[in-house]
Amino acid sequence: MDFVSLHFLAFVLTAVVVQYVIPRRYRYLWMLLISWAFYWIAGGWYLILLIAVSVWTYLMGRLIGGSGISGKGKKWGLFAAVSVLLLLLGYFKYTGMLWDTALRFGAFLGLSAESRVLHIVLPLGLSFYLFQAIGYLIDCYRGKVEPERNFCILALFIGSFCQIVSGPIERAGNMLRQYREPERFDPERLRDALLLILWGYFQKIVIADRLSVIVNSVYGDPGRYAGTIVFLATVCYTMEIYCDFAGYSNIAIGIADLMGIRLMKNFDSPYLSLSVGEFWRRWHISLSSWFRDYLYIPLGGNRRGTARKMINVLIVFALSGLWHGSSWTFMLWGLYHGMLQVAGMLLKPVRDRVVTSLRIRREVWSHLFLKGIATFLFVNIGWILFRAESLSQSVTIFLSMWKPTPWVLMDGSLFQLGLAEADIRLLLFSLLVLGIVDVCNKRQIVVREVLGKQGIWIRWACYIAAILFVITCGVWGPGYDATSFIYSGF
Repeated sequence: MDFVSLHFLAFVLTAVVVQYVIPRRYRYLWMLLISWAFYWIAGGWYLILLIAVSVWTYLMGRLIGGSGISGKGKKWGLFAAVSVLLLLLGYFKYTGMLWDTALRFGAFLGLSAESRVLHIVLPLGLSFYLFQAIGYLIDCYRGKVEPERNFCILALFIGSFCQIVSGPIERAGNMLRQYREPERFDPERLRDALLLILWGYFQKIVIADRLSVIVNSVYGDPGRYAGTIVFLATVCYTMEIYCDFAGYSNIAIGIADLMGIRLMKNFDSPYLSLSVGEFWRRWHISLSSWFRDYLYIPLGGNRRGTARKMINVLIVFALSGLWHGSSWTFMLWGLYHGMLQVAGMLLKPVRDRVVTSLRIRREVWSHLFLKGIATFLFVNIGWILFRAESLSQSVTIFLSMWKPTPWVLMDGSLFQLGLAEADIRLLLFSLLVLGIVDVCNKRQIVVREVLGKQGIWIRWACYIAAILFVITCGVWGPGYDATSFIYSGF
C-alpha cells in the first residue's frame, strides 16, 4: 500500500477516526492491529518475520535489562541478541551482493563456477525496524530504558505503520511512553499535522516525481548526453532524493501526529549547510544520530586521539553507506563523505591560517555563500555514486558533467528529457517555493505556524489553494501517476 494512493488515505482516515473513539489506554492495541494489517497488505507473509523479530527483541530485552544475570552475562546476551538481528539483515540485504562479488572474483581468477543469480526479496522496512530493535536492546543494556513488559507496546514501537517503510528511526525512550499514553485530540495539532502531510505530498508528487523523469532519462543512457545536461541531471537527482525522502518523512510525521504520537524531525534544510559535517547533522537526522549513538561513540568517538577519531569516522560512514543499499557503490558513497569529513579535520589549521593571513571575515554574507555553494557541490558529486548503477557509470557521468555546453539551456534540449515546457516551468516555481520554505526553516520561521496566526479568510484561502494545487499538479504531469518512494527500497 503506497503512501501516495487513495487506498492509503482511506486507511489513515479510518485509523485516525477509530483512534479517538476508543479509550486512550487501549489505543496502542488499535495502532498495533492496523500496523500489522498495513504490513500484511504491503509486505505479505513477511509479517511473520516482523512478529518474530518483535518476540525476539521483547524476550532478549527482558533478559538483558533484568537483574537476574551478571554484567558479563548481559554483555553476552546483548551480543547474541544483536547478532541474530544483524544476521537477518545480512542475509536478506547482502547475500546477493556477496554472491555476485564472489562470482566476479572467481571469474577474474579464471575459476569456473555456476553463475546462478540469487533472488532474495528484501522485506519491507527491514533496515529500519531492525535498527529500532537494536537501538532498544542497547538502551536496555545501558540502562537508559526499562525493559518493556507489555509485548504489544514494544511490537508497536518496532512495527508502527507510520514509520516502518522509511523511518524516522526512533528511540525507545521517546516512543514507549507515548504509546502508553497518546496525546488527546487537539484541533490546532490536527491542522498542523494536515499541513505537514500536504507539504510532504507537495515535495513528493509535485517536485520529486517530475525530477525523476529528467534523472531517469539521462542516467538511463548517460552516453547519449554530455556536459551541462549531465550536470543538471545530477543536480536534479540531488533535489529529487531530498524531496522524495523528506516528503515521505513529513507525511509519516504528520500521520503519527494525527494519531497523537510525536516523531522526531528527520530533515532540517540540509542543502543550506555550510559544511559537509553540518549537512549530516541536517540530513536523515534519525539515521545519523543512530550511528553516532550506537556505533561512533562505542568505537571511542573523539576520545582516543585524532587518528582514532578519523578511523572511526571512516568506519561509520562506510557502514552508513552500505546500510543504504546492497552495492559497493553505496559503501564508496559513504566513504566519500567520510573522507570529506577527515579532509576537513586535517585542513582546518590551514584554513584558519589562510583566513587570518588574508583577514577574511567569516561572518560576511559572501563568505557564507561560497561555503554553501562548495558544500552543495561536494554533496552533489557524492550523489552520483548513490544513483549510478555501477562504478564505471558513475565515473563516466562525473567526467562528462564538467564539459561546458551552456547552449543546451537555450536550444530546447531541456524539453527532450521527458518533461513538457509547462512541467519544467511548474518545476522551477515549485523549487523556488521549496527554497523559500527551507530558508525560513533555517531561520526558525515555521511557515505553518505563521499561516495559522492569520485571519480566517486568509488561512482558508491558502489552505484551499494549496490543496487544489497539490491535487491538480500531482495528477497532471508525466505518467499521470506517482512513483514509489526511493528510500522504501533501503
